[in-house]
Amino acid sequence: MSAGSGFKIGVLTGGGDAPGLNAVIRAVVHAAIGRGWEVLGIEDGFEGLFQNRVRPLLVNDVRGILQTGGTILGCSNRGNPFEFTVPRYAGEGKDRSQEVIEKIERLGIAALIVIGGDGSLRIAHELSKRGVPTVGIPKTIDNDVPGTDSTFGFHTACETVMHAIDRLHTTAASHHRVMVIEVMGRDAGWIALHGGASGGGDVILIPEIPFDYESILDKIARREARGARFSLVVVAEGAYPRGGAKVYQLHRGGSTYDTRHLGGIGNVVAYELEGRGQIECRVTVLGHIQRGGSPNSFDRFLGTRFGVAAVELIAQREFGQMVGLDGDEIHHVPLEVVTSGLKLVDANGALVRSIESTGVNFGRSVPPFAP
Repeated sequence: MSAGSGFKIGVLTGGGDAPGLNAVIRAVVHAAIGRGWEVLGIEDGFEGLFQNRVRPLLVNDVRGILQTGGTILGCSNRGNPFEFTVPRYAGEGKDRSQEVIEKIERLGIAALIVIGGDGSLRIAHELSKRGVPTVGIPKTIDNDVPGTDSTFGFHTACETVMHAIDRLHTTAASHHRVMVIEVMGRDAGWIALHGGASGGGDVILIPEIPFDYESILDKIARREARGARFSLVVVAEGAYPRGGAKVYQLHRGGSTYDTRHLGGIGNVVAYELEGRGQIECRVTVLGHIQRGGSPNSFDRFLGTRFGVAAVELIAQREFGQMVGLDGDEIHHVPLEVVTSGLKLVDANGALVRSIESTGVNFGRSVPPFAP
């Protein structure tokens, strides 16, 4: 079908939620309907295709959602058509991708826009390889998707972390305590790095740099020697000590199958610092607060640009692509780029070096960029 009147596209939001999802959906609907196309919203990620939860999206459906967090379509990190499990966590998954492909064809969807992180975009890539005309839009607060300088949702999450640290700063100073703030960041430390540095964190622990407790204690001691009787330690959930391992918690997750989820490193760090340094610590775990709330200006604007760019790629029949940000310009890269691995913080790169040069401690035994 040519991309003219009656052309129908589908859009879904997979994985976890992130501020700016509704901005993307709104932009897709406006840009597509402006071309005379129809838009079908698929609810709760790929699950919606299995469960026939698909509905038309009109301009009235996206009115007033630009400033709203979450997604009007719902999202889910279940329903991977290549590893489908019922119930969730019920062992090895089954390949039901052909059902999804046939469903897309029966719905008359001529092109599919997948808004998601690395997991959802990998699914999009696999569907594209099997002939589904697909365009991806990178979404994650972790900012770990390769092929784009920034994902939407990341900047709002960093602002949330920054404001939380601002509030903890005053109580830390008042009570002369070490405040440990655990933030999201499974494999990539972008949130801890940006949010922690913006909030004035004294110690920032990220997955890319295994840390030493003695280095952290030395930083705290040097601050106390200068009259600063408190410190702020920002730790990504995926950070771990040198020679140690990441910290997991058992989680039932609404099913009978226990699973391991990252979390708890903040309490471990506080326990070790108290025991080794005889200092008083308090722990704050920000958790899903980082995902929620109204998107900031950057993420609204970036999400809008991404949504429009995805529709333009479909109009140009440039499928199997992901839109991204390159400097200040929108570009696109093959979805295959997402399969190359996560975009991680360069432990010895200029970004870390600049922050370390301001005196921030990354838990290194011998900081290579001492101020």
